Amino acid sequence: MSISITERAAARIKKIRKEQQIADDAKLRVGVVSGGCSGLTYDLEFDSAPESATEEDQEFEEKGIKLVCDMRSFLYLSGTKLDYTDGLNGEGFHFHNPNANRTCSCGESFSI
Repeated sequence: MSISITERAAARIKKIRKEQQIADDAKLRVGVVSGGCSGLTYDLEFDSAPESATEEDQEFEEKGIKLVCDMRSFLYLSGTKLDYTDGLNGEGFHFHNPNANRTCSCGESFSI
């Protein structure tokens, strides 16, 4: 399994890159960190430093976006779809994670 990305999320990532003048070859690092009301929180950041990569990183490319995820986070995120919405329920990236047993009401954190 991998981490997938929707067309809306890919378009928003490309727009952010352009606005913030981030190199096109910078990877989007997806991760999980401790925190939030449910115990785990999603983390997104651009990673343009090749020295930050490890042998255990999982790499995916979809819709022109290169995603990278450390192995510990990948255990929580395998099969997850990254989406972007700008509707009435809030603007931002959303993770559709089939591994999450419980999420907080705002959707910012989860538990397994």
